[in-house]
Amino acid sequence: MSKLMLKTEGDRHVVVVRRFAASPEAVYRAHTEPKLIRRWMLGPEGWSMPACICEARSGGKIRYEWADGKGGGFYLTGEFIALEPFSRIVHVERMHLPDVTPDNHIETRFEADGAGTLMTMRMTLPDAATRDAMLATGMEHGMEASYARLEAMA
Repeated sequence: MSKLMLKTEGDRHVVVVRRFAASPEAVYRAHTEPKLIRRWMLGPEGWSMPACICEARSGGKIRYEWADGKGGGFYLTGEFIALEPFSRIVHVERMHLPDVTPDNHIETRFEADGAGTLMTMRMTLPDAATRDAMLATGMEHGMEASYARLEAMA
């Protein structure tokens, strides 16, 4: 439907917006069901997700592990704060690269948009340096590749 749009706000925020040609329910489920997450949230071509824990409930744990097929990889841990089925997810995540990053507080909204869904993800980092370091990892490319997979899947 459309490409990912990423922008910064102030010193601590990153906002990601993308439209999908799928219902809010389908896009929400793709973010909360481990079987679906493992099919699309892979980043660049050649990566896999050997482990996926996603306890989609308030207080539920998150752990995603990625492998690059060449012996490298990293993982993410976090917890869900609030979920409003098919419309909103609030969670905290931290990357282990191998050193752990500071908490990234994320609110993701899924809104009906014509025949599809407008997804808006707002990340809040502790400071500008943390935000800039996260952006320097090339996350935008990995996110776009993953969301293109989700689009094709939905």
